[in-house]
Amino acid sequence: MNRNLGMYSSAVTFISVLGFSISMLFANDIGSYLSGCFIAFGFLPMICAFAAYGKTEEKSFGYTAVAFASVYTAMVLTVYFAQLTTVRMFSLEEQTLNLLDFKRFGLFFNYDLLGYCFMSLSTFFISFVIKSGRKADQILKILLRIHGVFAVSCFIAPMLGLFKPGMTGGDLAGTLILEAWCLYFLPVCILSFMHFKRKKD
Repeated sequence: MNRNLGMYSSAVTFISVLGFSISMLFANDIGSYLSGCFIAFGFLPMICAFAAYGKTEEKSFGYTAVAFASVYTAMVLTVYFAQLTTVRMFSLEEQTLNLLDFKRFGLFFNYDLLGYCFMSLSTFFISFVIKSGRKADQILKILLRIHGVFAVSCFIAPMLGLFKPGMTGGDLAGTLILEAWCLYFLPVCILSFMHFKRKKD
């Protein structure tokens, strides 16, 4: 069962990241937010499946990764669900929109970055659980560990005010950054699927 959960959740995460990338290319906000939700739905059980295979001496790393993945899931679901419901369906005052509307680089945009900070921390810690006997697993470990470095920029960027409401070229810059992230994370999903496929329950 651990193997199946790992495979299915890796596949869900892959499809969701791909959908996220395509939605952004076509400026489909609803598609982007829905895909973002399903990335979280796939990522958390994927991390749990990795943690389930951890040896006794690695359990603390696995637990830490699961905890960080849980925080990431809660934060990004809060952000994207708000965009799909409150922001989309209600006529909000300008000040409220500046806080809640993801595209205005306000409070909820900053929460989203903080969520991805926790996602990055989760991938960093789970990389210590994966045994790197095969070359594919060695590459997976490296990708997950490097992905952990993004936690620093996701945490600091809002404090430095790098993204501000009404900034020129902000939408394009944000799209390019997220597309680059998608290109990076898709191989992680593929290698994760392959990793679990070789496992035995």
